[in-house]
Amino acid sequence: MKVYTKTGDKGTTALFGGTRVPKDHIRIDSYGTVDELNSHIGLIRDQEMDSHYKTILIEIQDRLFTVGAILATPQEKEILKNGELRLKNLGIIDTDIELLENEIDKMEESLPPMTHFVLPGGHQTVSYCHIARCVCRRAERLAVHLSHNEHVPEIAIMYLNRLSDYLFVLARKLSSDLKAEEVKWIPRK
Repeated sequence: MKVYTKTGDKGTTALFGGTRVPKDHIRIDSYGTVDELNSHIGLIRDQEMDSHYKTILIEIQDRLFTVGAILATPQEKEILKNGELRLKNLGIIDTDIELLENEIDKMEESLPPMTHFVLPGGHQTVSYCHIARCVCRRAERLAVHLSHNEHVPEIAIMYLNRLSDYLFVLARKLSSDLKAEEVKWIPRK
C-alpha cells in the first residue's frame, strides 16, 4: 500500500464511509486538530517523567484516535449496510472521562490550591503540557462548532473538555515534580 493516493490532489478528502468533502471542511479541521493534539501528547510522553504519567498519556492517545474516528464519521455513515456499527468496539465511554477525573483528583491532592493564574512555562515539559492544553481547547471548540450543524456525540466533546483540564493539572503537577518556577500572572493596577 502506497502512502500517497493522489485522491486529494484537488483539495478533497474522504471521510469514514467514503463521503468526499473539501479539506477545509469543519469536520476535517476538527479531527485534524485532534490528530495534532495527539502528536503534542506524544511529545509530552517523550519527556522524562514518572512512568505512571506516561501510561496515562498512552491511554489518552489511544482514546484520541477514537475521538478522531468519531469526528471523521458522518452520522449517515455510522451504520454499515449489514446493519452493524461502523465504529463497533470503538467509542468514548463514561469510564474514559472518569479516568481523567480520577487522575486530576489524585494530582490535585498534592498541589496547593489555585489562588492565581499561572503563566505557561517554567520548564520545557510543562510548556509542552500548556501547548497541548491549548490545542485541546481548540479541538473542543471545533467539535462544538461541528455539532451545531452535524451530529457529534456529546461524550466526545465532554472528553476533550476534561482532557484540557487534565493537561492543565498535569502541567501544574509536573511543575511541582520538576521543581520548576510557577510564575503568577499579576494584572496591572
